[in-house]
Amino acid sequence: MAKTETITIDPKLKKHSAFEDFQALLIGSLLVAFGVAIFTELKLLTGGTAGFAFLISYYTDFSFGQVFFVLNLPFYTLAIWRLGIPFTLKTFTAVFLLSAFTELIPRVFEFGEITPWFGAVFGGLTIGTGVLMLFRHKASLGGVNIVSLYLQKYHDVNAGRFQMVVDTAIIICAFFVVDFWSVVYSILAAICMNLLLAINFVKGRYLGSLD
Repeated sequence: MAKTETITIDPKLKKHSAFEDFQALLIGSLLVAFGVAIFTELKLLTGGTAGFAFLISYYTDFSFGQVFFVLNLPFYTLAIWRLGIPFTLKTFTAVFLLSAFTELIPRVFEFGEITPWFGAVFGGLTIGTGVLMLFRHKASLGGVNIVSLYLQKYHDVNAGRFQMVVDTAIIICAFFVVDFWSVVYSILAAICMNLLLAINFVKGRYLGSLD
């Protein structure tokens, strides 16, 4: 029988510093906001709570930011109850930063011509990378992210796969809101984003988030 190697983990590796958390919230939120800007330019849809916010804003007089903020409110209760106050505060900060960056980017960055399939893939990977940074520093963008982290932590449900199911449902609803090709490219973006999360965010693999 082959020997099982025992790995000793330095307790100091289990927690991020305040600076490490801050830079992750800042950069992760910025990456997500840039991906959202690409989607907006191509008239695509995002997944998760942002996707619901887009869909609702199309049918009401409320803006995306207003709907996104309100939709997140009930999820903060679950976050405090099961995921802790530090996680909830980080998530609230990330949501605020994302809202600010989505307002800032159009004022400082102008897009040229974007090939839709490339924009969908790159935008999805950009958002996925930003969300992954937030996850690994015990934060999220609220809503579905909170539920996915709760399910992975307490019920061994893969966060990426769960979000892929939710995002697929949102995009199906999008058939009633945007044109066919926008939906197709949105599906491509959702697949890229959630595969990145499913592959790279596995319970117990990343030591920096285990505290």
